[in-house]
Formats: sequence, C-alpha cells, structure tokens
Amino acid sequence: MTVLAKRGIALGMAFLLLFSLLAAGCDFAAPADPAVDPPARKPLAAVESASRIEPEYDVIVAGTDPEGITAAVSAARNGLRVLLLEARDRRMLGGLLTEGGLNSLDLNRAPGDPKAFLNKGLFQEWYDKVEGTSFDLVTGANAFYEMVKAEPNIDLRMGVKNWKPIAKKQNGRIRVTGMEWTGPDGAAMTVPAAAVIDATQDGDIYAMAGADFTVGREDVGDKSSLMASTLVIRMSGVTDRIWNEMKKRSGMGADELGIWGYVEAKDYPSTDPNRIKMRGLNIGRQNDGTILINAMQLFGVDPLDPRSVERGLEDAKKEAPLIAEFLRKKFPAMKDLEYAGTADELYTRESRHLIGEYRLTTADVVENRTHWDDIAYGSYPVDIQSTNTGGAGTILMHPKQYGVPFRCLVPAGTDGLLVVGRSASFDSIPHGSARVVPLGMATGQAAGAAVKIALKHQISFAEMSRSRERIAELQDTLTKQGMDLKPRIVPTPKYMKHKQYKGLLFAAGTLFVSGGFENDWKLNDRSNLQRFHNMVRAMMTLRPDRFRGDLTGLLNAYKNPRKMPLSLGDAAFILAKAALDDDGITNENALEELVSRGWITGEALDTISNRDHLTNGDQYMLLRDLMEKGLGARPADRDSA
Repeated sequence: MTVLAKRGIALGMAFLLLFSLLAAGCDFAAPADPAVDPPARKPLAAVESASRIEPEYDVIVAGTDPEGITAAVSAARNGLRVLLLEARDRRMLGGLLTEGGLNSLDLNRAPGDPKAFLNKGLFQEWYDKVEGTSFDLVTGANAFYEMVKAEPNIDLRMGVKNWKPIAKKQNGRIRVTGMEWTGPDGAAMTVPAAAVIDATQDGDIYAMAGADFTVGREDVGDKSSLMASTLVIRMSGVTDRIWNEMKKRSGMGADELGIWGYVEAKDYPSTDPNRIKMRGLNIGRQNDGTILINAMQLFGVDPLDPRSVERGLEDAKKEAPLIAEFLRKKFPAMKDLEYAGTADELYTRESRHLIGEYRLTTADVVENRTHWDDIAYGSYPVDIQSTNTGGAGTILMHPKQYGVPFRCLVPAGTDGLLVVGRSASFDSIPHGSARVVPLGMATGQAAGAAVKIALKHQISFAEMSRSRERIAELQDTLTKQGMDLKPRIVPTPKYMKHKQYKGLLFAAGTLFVSGGFENDWKLNDRSNLQRFHNMVRAMMTLRPDRFRGDLTGLLNAYKNPRKMPLSLGDAAFILAKAALDDDGITNENALEELVSRGWITGEALDTISNRDHLTNGDQYMLLRDLMEKGLGARPADRDSA
C-alpha cells in the first residue's frame, strides 16, 4: 500500500472518529466537505472523568471554561489536590471558546508592543498550542484537555447535576466548605474542600452561596439592560481560494485565520426585528473547511433563567439558516458556502457582577490605574454591545493597561470562595473590557496560586486581600510561574489633563459619551439644546427615585432645538425642572436656585468659557454636579476599596 493510500485511510478513520464523538449533539461535528482543500484537523480527544473521587480536596473548581481550567492547573502546579467539576452537558473542555464556538480571541496586547500579550502565563501556554488569534475548535479543546491531563493532582468530573456549594452563615459571614452534586449515575456526592473557585460564566456558585451581586447595568440604575447574547453560525465549503477572496473585501481586517468587517451584514432583514439583528461579521476559519461567524445579536434572553436561555437558543437556531442564506446572496465571495449548523451554547456576555472586596471602576480603566494587589492586567477596548434592537453598541474607549486587584476575586463577607472570569467584581462599564477570556484566564491562574498561599499561612482570602506581605508573595509566585505582572509605565492620557476631565469621567460611567478606539471624547465640541435635554431625560429614566420633576413638553416652544446652542441658563433650567417639583422655577432663576443648594458648584462654573454656547465638556460637568452633589449618586472617580 502506498504512503498516500495509508494517509487517506488514516484521514478517513480520523474523521469517522471525530464524527462519532461529536455528532450526538454538537452541530460543529459534521465531517469536512470533500470538495474543499484537505483539512489538517486532528481527532477530538475523548474527555474522561476520574474513576474515583477523593473524600476531600484542597480546592474544588466549578466550571471547565478557560478560566476554570487555568485555576485548576495553577492550583495543581502549586501542589494542591484539585477537583474540577463540570455541570453542563459538555463533551469537550473550553466552554465558551469551544462549545460556544467563540474561536476568535479578544486579546489584551501589551502597550508599545502589539505582538506581545499582557499577563502571559497559562494563557500563553495554551495559546502557543493553537493556530493563532483565531483557532480550530478541536485544536483548542485538545490543548485544554492536554493541560489538565498532564496534572496528576487534578481529578476531572464531567456531567454532574444539581451542584451547589456547602455554605453556612456564621457571625455575619458566609463560609463555603465544599460542594454537593449528583453524579451521572444518580449518586449524591458531598465533598469538603478548603476552598472553592467559582469559574462558572454567570457566577452560579457564589449566587447559591449567598454572596452579593448586581445584574447587568443595575449599578448605574438600569435594571433591565444586558448586552446581547450571540449564537455562533457555521458555514462549510471554505477553500483557500474562497478564503482569500473573502479577505480581499475593502474596509475590513484579516489575519491568517480571522476576518473582521463585512459591516453590511447589519442589513439582514430579521424575521423578528425586536428579538434578533445582525452586526458586522467576526469570522474564524477552521481546519475542516468551515468558518464560524460571530455576528448574530439576540435580545430578551435572561441568562439566569434556563427556560429563557432555552427559548433564545431555539429562536436563534431557527434564524441561523436564514442568516446564512442572506450572507451567501449579499457577499459574492461567500456564494458557494453552505449553512452547516450552529454552536450548542449561547455566547452570553453579561449577567451577574460580584460585589467583592473591591469593584473595578470606570476610573480604573479610563485612567489606566494600577493597584498594590494587581494579579492581572487588561488592555482590551471597553466594548459595550447593544442591549436592544433599537440601540447600537459602542466602543467606550481603549485603555493602555489597567490592573485587576486580587480583591476583585474575593466576595465581600464570604470565606472559602474565589471568583474568576467575567462575573467577578467589576462594575458593568469596565466589565466591557475585563470580560474577555484571556484576562479571565489570568484571574484563574492567580486564584489557583492564592489558595496555596492562604492554606500555607492559615488565613482567609479576605485576610489575604488586606495583607501586602501575602499579596507580594502571590505576585512573586505567579511571576516565577510564567506570568508577566510588571506594571508598565503608561503616559498620562491627554484627556486626563483637560479641565473638565471629572465631567468626562462621569459621562463615561453612564455611557453618555464614547471616545472610540482613539479615545476622542470631543470635549471641546459645542453641544445643543436637544442633546442636553436627551441626556437629562436618560438620567431620569436611570434614576427615577431621585428626580421629582417633569420635562414633558419643555422643548415644545422651540422650533428646532437640535440646532439651537445650549446656554448655561437653558441647561440650569432643564436640570432644575427635572430635579425639583417646583412651579416657580424659571429660566431666569434656575441657576441661582441650583447654586444656592450646592447642586451646581463653582468648580464646574469656573470651567465654562462661553456661557451662551456650552460645550460637551461643560454639560458633563453640570450633569456630574447635579447627580453627585444634588442627588447623591456615587462619585465616578471613587476608589472602591
């Protein structure tokens, strides 16, 4: 038999094995189209659960998303006995990046060196095993499994049901001492552990334990908004020729296995415009002649309600083939591709936000802050996706490098528990950057090492979070184990030197302003009457309990308020009418009334150069004063320690 023939048989057997392993439910499992270029995909390794569970462990890690894997591997390499649990019906490791099909990475690049990543460590170790910024799902899943299997101190158990933490409240604090669950065979298990690490996407373990959290934009007064979910779509028939044609389209970016652009995809005529829409495409190529497309936006899904998630997944799966057909007709380079299924899991961007010993703030990110207890760094843009079909998402700004304190992993009032990933202690606005997986993997590595140090010194995580000596030990341990934790010197951004920076920070923290990738906040651009009126109405919607007035019909007397300059008198009148239930407020006395109450300060007024035509910066200063001085909103530039 010839070598070529042997290769053909081996390749056929490999794909037969891959299909048999995945076809039970994963839409990504379809074999390659024989008409495409020969694939290089290896078989998916069968994930095996440990045959025996120990009576107790040093640490139990809940969740096999990338953050959980790095937490488990880190703890094991620090000499701890680790139990890694998975409660979803998964067949491979990697969660969102594999089962969810999110194969194009949102990366934290080092300032001044776009080829280098922040943090490195276990993320870099895994990244070096895959194809690049976009990767093949099987390659990625196998790389995660390879890292876990290499650690004899890790026991992996897949397919558990009805898990919950062992938690009780003592002396006003919650103490987590292990996990309970039902195995695939129906047997109930109760396993104590010195520590538990919550690596679930939605913070399920800390919520069941009773730790405090907010949901979505609740921290800024919006109790109903969550960033859109996504179902990744798969299309087959991709050859080198087709791929190269797809990369030629103008106005887009590409690398070897990734394409981003195709903004005209937003023109897709949804069957349910209030539920589903499209944005520009993020495309990742696979090694089996397929591509994965991250572009569908699904609204109205409550990630904390399993029935809502199930309905959302069903709706998205029905829409997916229609979207694929639209793309084939809309873009000539994609005309020969075929719809080939979807991911099994939704990509959920936002749900719970832990209230930890520290909450990462908007100021932390905007100012590129470092902290004494940083255990990871971020630099990804603050990417706020749409929350409804009528609104567009925004890139709030692009930080250079900000630190994530260890305190963000420690639930307030809780012992024996650490939290890693996007549901850690981040305010909802900075979460737009801190939610990305590579940063989450760094928090996982830090958590695994932290358990070792806390056990060594017989202290709680809360105590450890207040000890400069123990945090220095943690940082030193992580550095020796391959993490890059040096805080690079970042020049003070020009916008921080602006006289109205405090107003900008307030506006950024409420999403009234966006600086984009270039951090161009347009502070000196002139505002107008309509724009200011809209902002105040938005604040009234976010904080209805703090406003006693009414702006109904206020602009009816103006012919075209969008083209009218905003004067200080007009601005004060609008603010006073919104905040006060007082019929005696007029355009002439509103400013005096607000100043006398201390709701507009001399600091804000002194920054205004032209009282007849206010700028964006002027209006942000006035809005900040009213909210923080008059209505008691928390300062945007606070240190949440």
